[in-house]
Amino acid sequence: MVGLTNVLLLIGAAGLATAAPAELHARQSGASTTSPPWYPAPKGGTAASWATAYAKAQALVSQMTLLEKGLHCLDIPVNVTTGTGWEMGPCVGNTGPVPRLGFPSLCLQDGPLGIRFADKITSWPAGITIGGTWDKDLFHARGVGIGSEFRAKGVHINLGPAMGPLGRMPAGGRNWEGFGSDPYLQGIAAAEHIKGVQSQGVVATAKHYIANEQEHFRQGPGAISSNIDDRTLHEVYLWPFQDSVKAGVGAVMCSYNHVNNSAACQNSYLQNGILKDELGFQGFIMSDWLAQMSGVASVLAGMDMTMPGDGLVWDDRLSLMGPNFTTAAMNSSVPLGRIDDMVTRIVATWYQFGQDSNHPEPNFSSWTKNTTGLLYFGSNEPPYATVNQHVEVRGDHATLARKIAAEAIAMLKNEDVLPLNKPMKIGVYGGDAGPGNGPNACPDRGCNQGTLAVGWGSGSTDFEYLVTPLEAIEKQAATYGGQVSSILNNTKLDDIKADAKKQDICIAFANADSGEGYISWQDVNGDRPNLNTQLGGDDLILAVAGACKTTIVVIHSVGPIITEKWASSHKVNGILWAHLPGQESGNSLVDVLWGAVNPSGKLPYTIGKSLEDYGPTAGVLYESNATSPQQDFTEGLLVDYRYFDKKGITPRFEFGFGMSYTTFEFSDLDIVRTGSMEPLPKPRPAPEATPPTYDSKLPSPSEVGFPPGFTKINRMIYPYLTNTNVTVGPYPYPDGYTTPAHKSEAGGAQGGNPALWEVVYTITHTLKNTGKVAGAEVSQLYVNYGSENTVDFPERVLRGFEKVCLEPGESKAVIFKLTRRDLSYWDVARQNWVIPSGGLGFSIGQSSRKFRLHGNLRYGF
Repeated sequence: MVGLTNVLLLIGAAGLATAAPAELHARQSGASTTSPPWYPAPKGGTAASWATAYAKAQALVSQMTLLEKGLHCLDIPVNVTTGTGWEMGPCVGNTGPVPRLGFPSLCLQDGPLGIRFADKITSWPAGITIGGTWDKDLFHARGVGIGSEFRAKGVHINLGPAMGPLGRMPAGGRNWEGFGSDPYLQGIAAAEHIKGVQSQGVVATAKHYIANEQEHFRQGPGAISSNIDDRTLHEVYLWPFQDSVKAGVGAVMCSYNHVNNSAACQNSYLQNGILKDELGFQGFIMSDWLAQMSGVASVLAGMDMTMPGDGLVWDDRLSLMGPNFTTAAMNSSVPLGRIDDMVTRIVATWYQFGQDSNHPEPNFSSWTKNTTGLLYFGSNEPPYATVNQHVEVRGDHATLARKIAAEAIAMLKNEDVLPLNKPMKIGVYGGDAGPGNGPNACPDRGCNQGTLAVGWGSGSTDFEYLVTPLEAIEKQAATYGGQVSSILNNTKLDDIKADAKKQDICIAFANADSGEGYISWQDVNGDRPNLNTQLGGDDLILAVAGACKTTIVVIHSVGPIITEKWASSHKVNGILWAHLPGQESGNSLVDVLWGAVNPSGKLPYTIGKSLEDYGPTAGVLYESNATSPQQDFTEGLLVDYRYFDKKGITPRFEFGFGMSYTTFEFSDLDIVRTGSMEPLPKPRPAPEATPPTYDSKLPSPSEVGFPPGFTKINRMIYPYLTNTNVTVGPYPYPDGYTTPAHKSEAGGAQGGNPALWEVVYTITHTLKNTGKVAGAEVSQLYVNYGSENTVDFPERVLRGFEKVCLEPGESKAVIFKLTRRDLSYWDVARQNWVIPSGGLGFSIGQSSRKFRLHGNLRYGF
């Protein structure tokens, strides 16, 4: 049987309850918040676009024995659904092959901005940076570039993109891995990135599912619970995951945190009910690394793969699956149909992206940069082998990385100082402009020193090189004989003031860093302790601005910082917000400073005047408030600019803001209704395809033990049983398990009910460049809600954006296509998307507060 400890853990910790989703909002009160049961796990294979992959998977899986569904029969048996253990393969996650059937070990590798733990790769601009471009073509192109590098290194599954955290808390440590603090922006960016990655035959992973908004108390059985009502879940945090499933994402990673007091990886409502039923997800769900808090309960709740295979403690080799999963199958704790579906989902995903044809094997090691090393690094024992082939995968990606970083820069202030006109004496100040001790001085970029080009943690990469702002500025000045003076020590303020007085122009650099919670630097324990600049950045800026004739401030940051000490000062003449630019940092900045690139970036979040401006629930929970900390998402839909707008708070720089070296005109608004505006979408359609079925039977207990004469690899996780005396008996299935759940009317296909994606309005306007230089503008469409609506709404929500490049005097038509989902809200009583009856309007402009065109969407039922 499954060990008694595991049984109690996986049932007792499941956090299951019988509350209906419609009740969650009223019952949201810390530890009393619960998550409803949803069983059984829906089977994959219902989408026509996956039918061929599932047919192939069925043919292969039907040939597997029970153990081959978890292992192969040669000398390295490992579980297909269980990782081999930390450092027990070349990648951060490794599954076992079935050689006789041609199924390989799958390589799962971080991360969202490039290949972690590898050489000869591109360190791309971070997610928050590409989000700042607001450019759909660049979202996709970056995905293609990242995907091509992962494939060339032999990776099957790219552990990205990140769309959770969304950015509910501006000081959240990992916000920079995602694309911005608005669900619509996140969703568009994630979908385009996924399409790009998967076009290269690499599986993308939508993570972290879901409401994983801070790093404090992030992990373990006592992890923080994100207590969230059903409407907020759907309209905010689920939104980008829905876009990802619609885009055909192959994998989803369940997160560390609890949601409504049920661990995310064993929350049946989230995994079975929403992801697999309502959204029609066809791929597989993997745990974040050690996010699985149970064995059978997680599997029954919809989790398909555990990573990296270890148990509740890092590197302990006490897997909650592995041999426990074999026992659970043999003693009837897990139905064979659930096991078949788990394996089929994984194998079908492998087929879906053509990985059965000419996909290279991993040619790098995550654990050493040496050419040779231990084949199983975590075993601490031979054999040795060639583990790194040092394959060059970058191609010409530096050009694209530089373009992305430049187009992301948001110009927040310009008092006729930019672009620079060959200043002869340039002062550069601040450690953020220079090399520090090198870009790889701290493991996983886990410190703030030198120029900040990426945050820290598993979402980072090792740099092959990093072009610093200082070296790029020096190179640019040298082209016309300019002289650059620099002081990179932030504490030498007197020296900086004296030097700044001598310059024609001064550029002051400041930053703010954060990252994943397993790393701390100074007082930054993953999440930032505040929204201030770090390393004395404010004092540096004030010193430079107080002494220099003309001052430009450059900010590299993981998210918003408070700029009140200097942003509005007449002594600060320009502000460039450069985010986390990756390896081409200095080059991209110089492109904007000297005007080779006209800035077109827009802020992907709001910069307030204080942390309090973001609302009473926007602060990180730094001190535990319960045995399992509770965080109530009582702000509901009012995240970032939505809170500012609803409460009438004026930000320093609003969401979507960014200036240009030219000017634009908006005109010729046209509105055409193209679809039905009935309150509810059409009924849920029948499945497009039929899931595979199998005639499975259990082997005899004697067949699940270690084979005679078998030689174990030290510390490898095996699913073989030492004691094959398995007792079959009744299992205490969770509440609701024996009553099949009602299928969601919002479901029916990948991404939900197809009616949600029907275009109901097409809105067109003309955008003209009225200035003297070429440039790009982001036309932004926000839907606003009439006062006659009885349901409470934000003042406005982003529902469209298009980036348009124009020559001086040129005009182009901008087209927005609004879908039914874009105009609907989630009705918790009807459990469906509903178009409000009280009227809708829209505003089009250059930010969330600067509008040029307005209109109404008139309809009758």
